[in-house]
Amino acid sequence: MKTPHLAIVAATLGGTLLLAIVHAKGPKLPESANQKSAVAAMESQPGDEKFEQVTLGSGCFWCTEAVFQQLQGVESAVSGYTGGHLANPTYEQICTGNTGHAEVIQVTYDPAKISFTDMLRVFWQTHDPTTPNRQGHDVGTQYRSAIFYHNDRQRKLAEEYKKQLDASGSFNAPVVTEIVPFERFYPAEKYHQEYYEQNPEQRYCEYVIRPKVEKFRQEFADLLDDAK
Repeated sequence: MKTPHLAIVAATLGGTLLLAIVHAKGPKLPESANQKSAVAAMESQPGDEKFEQVTLGSGCFWCTEAVFQQLQGVESAVSGYTGGHLANPTYEQICTGNTGHAEVIQVTYDPAKISFTDMLRVFWQTHDPTTPNRQGHDVGTQYRSAIFYHNDRQRKLAEEYKKQLDASGSFNAPVVTEIVPFERFYPAEKYHQEYYEQNPEQRYCEYVIRPKVEKFRQEFADLLDDAK
């Protein structure tokens, strides 16, 4: 990842000019009451339900779950599998890399408390979205960077954000995150759920997840739920 810097990025969505500040945490789209962009307008569109869901893949779901659980407005973050061709896959089957599934978390959140744009900001800043089918030492299609969107608004926001990331040069290589429609989610086995919280002294948790969570808490203090 490049050294943090600032840049102004111009893009269009539906013929409307969109400006964003790009910095260490990724571009935060303008949402002021006086200067709402097309993306901010999409954020404000009310849904039929109080809660929304999005399904995200960014490597090992133990890490991703530990991060998103701490965000304000997040009701739950469940580890599981999606995007493959096998029904009811097991962790052992997923690990072969032959089922087509990605390790993901399915996040249920309150859009009145956290915007989808901020969810994307956390997603893209807490993993490397430029390495196809790989996160660190974890290699395989199950570790691919992916957003499985649940509605067309999420798709448009994710595609525009990805476009701005590439235009800004925030990363040393192009963003390879898949943005694909959600189909079906299979919760992972019980022992995978809240893994970091249940196993804080396990070696992987201590040396991989804990430093990542600590860095996340420093960089995204404005989005944390103090009660978590």
